[in-house]
Amino acid sequence: MAQPRRAPTGRPGARPGGPPRDRQQARQQGPRARAAASAPVVPAVESRGSRFTGRAMVLVLVVSVLTISYASSLKAYFQQHGQIEQLRSQIASSQSDINRLEDEKARWHEPAYVREQARARFGYLMPGQTSYVVIGEDGKPLAAQSTLSDPRTSTSRTPTAWWTNEWRSVQLAGDPPSQKPNKRPLSYLGGTDR
Repeated sequence: MAQPRRAPTGRPGARPGGPPRDRQQARQQGPRARAAASAPVVPAVESRGSRFTGRAMVLVLVVSVLTISYASSLKAYFQQHGQIEQLRSQIASSQSDINRLEDEKARWHEPAYVREQARARFGYLMPGQTSYVVIGEDGKPLAAQSTLSDPRTSTSRTPTAWWTNEWRSVQLAGDPPSQKPNKRPLSYLGGTDR
């Protein structure tokens, strides 16, 4: 039977399907030359312009998806954290309002506080008390002064004796002022108009 014919490998001195003809020459060259001579020939790979492979593309895609998902999660976390802090401050202010209102409710159970509020809000009096209303220049009642003034900034007047004020009123009754409209009414407790 005839053996099929093999295609030449293209190496010089090579038999089809066999070792090189010159074995003695391969022995003299050393082990590296023998390994190179007996190694199969690998065709050269053409180098591409970029080293961006399919695996690198998948890796970049996975990293970008993870980054986007974590960024949106972080954004939601910070928004919720801000809302929680805002709600905590609202709770604290509501708690302080509740405490204030509970204190006021407890005061309403005291009879002295109820009497004080009835006098201040509605003008109620206890039996035997007399109410005085101070009327201003325009004929309307004056409101009570809620704050005290600093005594160092107020002008001090020297007090006059009561009989001096009475004598001035007798003189004023005997010689009334002209028909000019008074801008300030006479103050009967503090003296005449100045």
